[in-house]
Amino acid sequence: MSLAVLKSRALAGMEAQEVSVEVHLANGLPAFTIVGLADTEVKEAKDRVRAAIQNGGFEFPAQRITVNLAPADLPKESGRFDLPIALGILAASRQIPSARLHQYEFAGELSLSGELRPIRGALAMSLATRRNGGRLAFILPMANADEAALVADASIYPAQSLLQVCGHFGAKSADAMLSRHEPVQLVTQPDYPDFADVKGQLMVKRALEVAAAGNHSILLVGPPGAGKTMLAARFVGLLPAMTDEEALEAAAVQSLTGSFRIEHWKRRPFRSPHHTSSGVALVGGGSVPRPGEISLAHRGVLFLDELPEFDRRVLDVLRQPMESGRITISRAARQAEFPAHFQLIAAMNPCPCGYSGHISGVCNCSPDLIRRYQSRVSGPLLDRIDMQMEVAAVNPEVLSADADGEPTTVIAARVQAAADIQLERQGKRNQYLTTREIDHFCKPDKPGKAHLKQAMEHFQWSGRAYHRILRVARTIADLKQAERISQPHVAEAIQYRRALRDR
Repeated sequence: MSLAVLKSRALAGMEAQEVSVEVHLANGLPAFTIVGLADTEVKEAKDRVRAAIQNGGFEFPAQRITVNLAPADLPKESGRFDLPIALGILAASRQIPSARLHQYEFAGELSLSGELRPIRGALAMSLATRRNGGRLAFILPMANADEAALVADASIYPAQSLLQVCGHFGAKSADAMLSRHEPVQLVTQPDYPDFADVKGQLMVKRALEVAAAGNHSILLVGPPGAGKTMLAARFVGLLPAMTDEEALEAAAVQSLTGSFRIEHWKRRPFRSPHHTSSGVALVGGGSVPRPGEISLAHRGVLFLDELPEFDRRVLDVLRQPMESGRITISRAARQAEFPAHFQLIAAMNPCPCGYSGHISGVCNCSPDLIRRYQSRVSGPLLDRIDMQMEVAAVNPEVLSADADGEPTTVIAARVQAAADIQLERQGKRNQYLTTREIDHFCKPDKPGKAHLKQAMEHFQWSGRAYHRILRVARTIADLKQAERISQPHVAEAIQYRRALRDR
């Protein structure tokens, strides 16, 4: 009777909790049992592990094998437990030395030939190992080494096969052991589309600059071909450079779905889901909760084109995460929480045909039809969008002229300066100011206060609108490098708040 215990990690939302892989060999009829709330993918490891061990030149024990994944109440999924299970069997059957197994954590899916295949969530597991004081090092598949090594001071030892990992523990010299992976030298200057390509639309460009400086959400309303999608695609280039912590957070979320690419390091996410997307696709979910589009856009931009074409119930699920910056997915057996600090950029036509108010006068939509079309976006969601901007059709003369707008780098420099002012003053961007902080940092002068009061009474705006106008006005003042919010700053912020139903 023999026992081997190895360490690995299971994903539960953004958390990577430690799992003990206990392998027990006993006399009796040959059997292979995996217990510990294992999913189907984990239970299928029996066949992969058996073939990998035999094809690696080892003997698969003809004994009663029991694998326990502890704690038993923590759900386990995916093939990441293949490697620790195989090593546990080999250690328990004394085919490899077990003295140094306790110094490592293991994760990796095995092919039938014994090669290690990439897994999801390698970066999240590496982060958890550092934060929770894990083992000395982490042994992972070679394909996951670059992303796992993004964590500072992480000891990552990549391997290409089960045989290579076994050779590491049976090696007599350091030269025969696995080498620690050195982090790659990353290029941190992402290449975004240039705003200089956009002709005209000076007011809209100004609104997008304000939105980028304060991390405000914005709705673009205009006819087809006015440039809404083109502007939105270039918006992400205006945002301040990502910090190391923000980049790690965004990369860790993408790692959970296997979509992270090392060449996208410090490149702000830009997600543009189709309007047929479901609520689960947008916020995340499933029997094993996975992040949705709002979490994959964490620290980046979520662009919703053709906003009224989304199902109204799907859009309304955005309301809570837009306020809190997090989404909690609850299921009968488990609960997962994902970050969702995204910047919403939405675009829509003003009416079903798209040409309401167009200079051509081709729109034949009745006022009632226009009202019903616009009401597909609920009032509570519209109230949470900080800025709403009309995007008019571009004059043919402007389109035929040479592009002469400011390049992205020039606008981004002003945005970065305003963001730095906010961080120095209050330690956060203006969008995240609480009510008490708004009262302290966003006080307008007397003319500005009177102007805002008059607008609130005229448009019958909510208390949420009042606070959002003050946040936007604070951002406009920061772009001007003004210490105090004045009446022109408030007037410009009010202009950006003119909701569809206020026109």
